Amino acid sequence: MLRPAIGLTDIFPQHGEAYRAEHKHPREHLRVMRLLETWRTATLRGHVKKCSRCDHIRIAYNSCRNRHCPKCQGSDRVKCLESRQEELLPVQYFDVVFTAPEQVARIAFHNKREVYDILFAATAQTPATIARDPTHGGAEPSFFAILHTGGQNLLHHPHLHSVVPGGGLSPDGTEWLGCRKGFFLPVRVLSPLFRCLFLEALEKAHQKGALRFSGELADLPGEDSFLQYLAPLRKAEWVVYSKPPFGGPLQALRYLGRHTHRVAISHQRILKVGEGRVTFQWKGLSPKGETELFGDDPSGR
Repeated sequence: MLRPAIGLTDIFPQHGEAYRAEHKHPREHLRVMRLLETWRTATLRGHVKKCSRCDHIRIAYNSCRNRHCPKCQGSDRVKCLESRQEELLPVQYFDVVFTAPEQVARIAFHNKREVYDILFAATAQTPATIARDPTHGGAEPSFFAILHTGGQNLLHHPHLHSVVPGGGLSPDGTEWLGCRKGFFLPVRVLSPLFRCLFLEALEKAHQKGALRFSGELADLPGEDSFLQYLAPLRKAEWVVYSKPPFGGPLQALRYLGRHTHRVAISHQRILKVGEGRVTFQWKGLSPKGETELFGDDPSGR
């Protein structure tokens, strides 16, 4: 594969300083930016490799080894996948996606730890509660999940991909109860339960004073205003969907591996940088799966 003409490790050194001058970011964001700026430079020091046969010596600067870097941690991803293979079952797997509505995403933007914890908990409880019902199989399911905080367009869009085997253990733990081929659990049942569990937990977090509000949400610390803000969400249809089963257990694991390392954007999606804009390709929600172009000022202006 040909190396892309330009990537994040080129963009950040050129535009990172100007961006930080215009915008304030949390410490963890700044740390990632600076690591990408110093990728394979003397700042990260270097290492020496020597061939055991011909004594040839190669000197190279160190990589940043950050999971957000499109160039790093390829070997770590392979090791991670290999370590999880023994957990796979010889059954069909499904990708069940749970998405927080836009109104919740606004709260999550300034309360990431609290809201993302709620998202994981509600996602875990929802299929487990329904699958235990005898009318839906009466099994104890398992799953592994990964949080996505944005879409391919890099805008804030928290959702959870839950990779679930098609079935679970019987209540006494003695046998495997599989679901029918190509079908996991009805989305029409998953969605309202997910909504109920999530909002209930979010209200409790608000009552404990665990949530912070500012900007357009500055009025929400009050209980009445918070409940009024949530009222439309109680009747809205929350996005939960189950994708068709994967080709096999290994394919399910490889799919998850694509999102544990080298997250956010790959170099291949960056088309050009010029005239104060970064243009990259992303796959929108078009039913035809069309790709779109998105331009942004790398300095954030």
